[in-house]
Amino acid sequence: MDMQQMMRQAQKMQKQLADAQDRLADIEVSASAGGGMVKVIGTADMQITSITIDPDALDPEDIEIIQDTIVAAVNECLSSAQEAANQQLGAVTGGMNIPGLF
Repeated sequence: MDMQQMMRQAQKMQKQLADAQDRLADIEVSASAGGGMVKVIGTADMQITSITIDPDALDPEDIEIIQDTIVAAVNECLSSAQEAANQQLGAVTGGMNIPGLF
C-alpha cells in the first residue's frame, strides 16, 4: 500500500466518521426510573430532549426522592446515549480506539 492510497483511505474514514457523528443526533435513547415515574429521552449526541414526571410522583414532603429519581433516569439515559454512540462510531472505525473520539 502506497502513501497516497493510505491518505485516501484516511480521508474516506474521516468523512465516514463525520457522517456517523452527524447521525448521532437522530438516534433516540430513553430511560426511566422510580418504576416509570420519571422518563427521560435523549439522543446519542448526549442531548437530553425530554423529561416526563408522573404527577403522582410529586409529593412536596418527598422532594428528595423525586430529585434522586430524576438524576438516576438522566444518568441511565446518558449511559445509553454513550453506548449508542460507541456502536455507531465503532462501526466506522472497525473497533479501533481513536483518542478523543470515544
